[in-house]
Amino acid sequence: MPDPVEPPEPAAAARRNFYGRIHGKTLRNSQKDYLSHDLEALRLKGVSAEENPARSPLDPTRFGGRPLWLEVGFGGGEHMVHMAAANPGVHLIGAEPFVNGIAMLLGKIRQAGVGNLSIHPGDVRDLFDVLPDGVLHKVFLNYPDPWPKARHHRRRFVTRDYLRPLHRVMVPGAEFRVATDIPDYVRQTLEEVPPAGFRLGHRAGEGGAWPDWISTRYEQKALREGRAPHYLTFRRV
Repeated sequence: MPDPVEPPEPAAAARRNFYGRIHGKTLRNSQKDYLSHDLEALRLKGVSAEENPARSPLDPTRFGGRPLWLEVGFGGGEHMVHMAAANPGVHLIGAEPFVNGIAMLLGKIRQAGVGNLSIHPGDVRDLFDVLPDGVLHKVFLNYPDPWPKARHHRRRFVTRDYLRPLHRVMVPGAEFRVATDIPDYVRQTLEEVPPAGFRLGHRAGEGGAWPDWISTRYEQKALREGRAPHYLTFRRV
């Protein structure tokens, strides 16, 4: 019998607190060029309140009938580009507010020549607001911001404000992957994800990643600093 799932939340508030970084180091000229010339064509239209004030659901046919995957916080973009190139029959959406990360992804897209992806350069919760029910077949959360201080744990992705809308927009049986090097993030993930309507499947430490995994810059940094990665797979029930 599936685990009980709480009823959906009310419509999102007009304004949300956002705590992550938007800007980092000064962009190189090439990165400014990517943002100026490539972003608009890849930006997912109809997510912002300005473009979609009624918050009407996006039409999934715009993705050509392909299975839809999502990467939450794609960092430098290496995993997203790798997955797009290895799975030409799917369409990937990457949600990332950090401008430097967006610029790095755009450079990798131009170099790899992949076209089966879109970018939401903002808060993933705004994307959840306009995605229809049951459209995502796979979701990746790779090395999310750990918010290490206890008083900031409520800002982590693996909390109710993110997990309940995530559950709504995923297909029953869809896969939710989490990779992190923070043991306390693993603890909170195991505590909060199953009650939100997910069942734990694969769980492994270093050397137990998924067969199609590509190690990211954040994972390499963690390994250099002696932190072991953890890989968790959940299924939407």
